[in-house]
Amino acid sequence: GVRAALDLAGQTRPPMEVARLAQRAETDVIGVPCGLMDQFASTHGRAGHALWFDCFSLEWRAIPAPRDARFVVVDSGVRHALTDGGYAQRRAECERAAARLGVALLREARMDMLEPALADDPAVLRRARHVVTENARVDAAVAVLEAGDLVALGTLMNASHASLRDDFAVTCPETDTLAEALRAIPGVHGARQMGGGFGGGVLALVEAAMAESVMGAIVGMSNSEPVLCTLGDGAEVVR
Repeated sequence: GVRAALDLAGQTRPPMEVARLAQRAETDVIGVPCGLMDQFASTHGRAGHALWFDCFSLEWRAIPAPRDARFVVVDSGVRHALTDGGYAQRRAECERAAARLGVALLREARMDMLEPALADDPAVLRRARHVVTENARVDAAVAVLEAGDLVALGTLMNASHASLRDDFAVTCPETDTLAEALRAIPGVHGARQMGGGFGGGVLALVEAAMAESVMGAIVGMSNSEPVLCTLGDGAEVVR
């Protein structure tokens, strides 16, 4: 949308500025206090690559995806409305955890800091634990992507979903059930809820050679049509 508006106005902006404008639209107009990750991915995508992005320093790099990896998204059928307060509540809980830990951002916290400072507030402790462990999983995922280890990447995705469910509390019965069902299909290495939470889609990591049979199995067990995704370039103006 931002690229289209700029094009109509005869203007261009660097990709990071476009991402920031899109973020402002979501935070200031729609009212979702989101970060920059989704907007960054939309403006900086590179075909055949995953993106590692540091939302604080704005450092990033593209990591070639293994040739035998495919990604499939399945809609849980649960519509999520991020403006209903749940998303903002999680952000507020993370900010409260950071303040009690004496750090500017939870990215600066270590696991051994959490229990002593947050034991009297179990919900906030769980939110902080999710952030700390998820950041560690991201770094681990970069390493296994570069090594082409799909089994290890799937294990990390499964652990990520469990943390979203148990510590961050943003999954729902439908996405939990769907992720579990996807993991049981031969050729699926892992599955996790994606997006802002409280419903939406589940992302599955699939062995390329078995993608067709996996898609057929999903159609047989789900009311949703699975989408076989392509890691493509960022948004462009189409004339």
